[in-house]
Amino acid sequence: MLSIRGLSKSFGGARPREVLRDISLDVQRGEYLAIMGESGVGKSTLLNLIAGLDLPDSGTIVFNGAELTALGDTARTVLRRNRMGFVFQAFHLLPHLTVAQNVALPLFLNSADTAQASERVAAMLAAIRLAGAADAYPRELAGGEMQRVAIARALVHRPLLLLADEPTGNLDPETAAQVLALLREQVKGESGAGILVTHSALAAATADRVLTLTADGLRPAKKEKL
Repeated sequence: MLSIRGLSKSFGGARPREVLRDISLDVQRGEYLAIMGESGVGKSTLLNLIAGLDLPDSGTIVFNGAELTALGDTARTVLRRNRMGFVFQAFHLLPHLTVAQNVALPLFLNSADTAQASERVAAMLAAIRLAGAADAYPRELAGGEMQRVAIARALVHRPLLLLADEPTGNLDPETAAQVLALLREQVKGESGAGILVTHSALAAATADRVLTLTADGLRPAKKEKL
């Protein structure tokens, strides 16, 4: 489903800083992958490249038969909107929309039927234990609640590829366990694939495969048991 070859990315002007170098990775349909690594090693950058939010300096990314690195901005946006779900560290909730409207946004961008969208949003809010907050605004929520809304928004349109950047960083242990189970269930239930970036060994342990990202590339990591 996802094939990455020779991916490299640097940032900066006259003296660029290399963040990723010659990264290659294959993710199969139905696979739930965790990527760990120290802060600043490029985990979030890798997710942004896979999502088509940024372009690499070199290398290719092929997702579901489409080479993202060969597509224009509009085509990448449409593919991301239709086929991917992204949980950002910074939430990126729209402040002028209610919780329900934020969660429903991917459905409406994909022209979903209103009744079906409402049903799906209600189910997702129940799954993340925020059914009573449907009409609230992001400013009225705690950080952990905003994180759960961001997760619901990423899952609501049943994406083929789920990308999650530290999705449990602001959650208490009980809610984190429920969210991790929901993420895994989504990936497995929809026959899609998921990539989880995390510092948490407990979160990584829910994945089928765990890799560690270092300056030298990706390597297998020993998965700890819950």
